[in-house]
Amino acid sequence: MPDTPLIMLENVSKAYRKAKSEIYIFDQLNLSIKEGDFVAIMGPSGSGKTTLLNLLGGVDRPTSGTITINGERIDKMSESALSRWRAHTVGFIFQFYNLMPMLTAARNVELPLLLTKLSRKKRRENVMTALKVVGLEDRAKHSPREMSGGQQQRVAIARAIVSDPKLLLCDEPTGDLDRETAGEILSTLQMLNRDFGKTILMVTHDPEAAKYAKSILHLDKGHFVEELVTS
Repeated sequence: MPDTPLIMLENVSKAYRKAKSEIYIFDQLNLSIKEGDFVAIMGPSGSGKTTLLNLLGGVDRPTSGTITINGERIDKMSESALSRWRAHTVGFIFQFYNLMPMLTAARNVELPLLLTKLSRKKRRENVMTALKVVGLEDRAKHSPREMSGGQQQRVAIARAIVSDPKLLLCDEPTGDLDRETAGEILSTLQMLNRDFGKTILMVTHDPEAAKYAKSILHLDKGHFVEELVTS
């Protein structure tokens, strides 16, 4: 059905046990995101922003409630099924680029494909396509130490999109960059959303970064308190 959301959280709770008590990050959280949206999530430290991304990426599991992404209930998946689902459906982009320093840009981008059945030639083609999308095909043989912070983050974005996932989850992707370079990275995310139809959820503390999204959700004390439409 065309109107079915890509992401749907229904009555999701997440608690951690501390001593003899349970600390709730979320309690009955609901969220619906349509395919092709670009949403910035803001909120104070400790409000659960990164926990939310981890739940949506299948890295963490809810204490209760349902998480449906692209029509699949990921909260019910086994660990092996979740790993396969994550490899094809989700790309992660972090504040710190998490590149392997001893590998070239191309080899870093290729890493997610090593878990697939693609041939070496097809992996190479996909890697070069991803690097071209982020404007770094000419740096394929360079190591991270030979690149600027912005270039390293673009390599990380290429790695996130190399398996052509529907969903990109970005945790403070410009938090370690100066304003000009951050703008370049955010423009790249906008391009991926606009031209390639990627659905993007971006956690950020920066109001200027959030303006690049189509809408902004504010998370506070485990609940969304308001939504702003930026475009």
